[in-house]
Amino acid sequence: MAESGSLQYRLGAFAIALASVAPLAVGSALAPDGRGHGTHQQLGLPACQWAANLNTPCPTCGMTTAFSTAGTGNVLDAFAVQPMGALLAILLAATFWGCLHAAVTGARAGGMFNGLLSTRGLWIAGGLTAAAWLYKIATWTG
Repeated sequence: MAESGSLQYRLGAFAIALASVAPLAVGSALAPDGRGHGTHQQLGLPACQWAANLNTPCPTCGMTTAFSTAGTGNVLDAFAVQPMGALLAILLAATFWGCLHAAVTGARAGGMFNGLLSTRGLWIAGGLTAAAWLYKIATWTG
């Protein structure tokens, strides 16, 4: 692991910042689909076969739409579309700014990830994803 403040550390932090902002940039360039899902099709991706065949949302249904909605500045609307997608958009934005700060100043950024990458943090993320999926099922309009 690179020493904080070193060039290698700063370049690594900058690379993570770029990787974090990429999905946000793509999402903000898309027009949110009014159905609350399907925005990914603007990227040339096919319609979700799970939703088409089962008439129920897949676990990630609405995530691209939530990113796109958050990218327009409507974070509360993004939560209404897909709560986990909105939470991930906020987390990626925080990661971008934290890692950009680390790249510029050499400050340690890793501490903010310790809790997220723990066993407990991963269980919480899984639970939130399941809860967001149940929410999406309950609000599904097809």
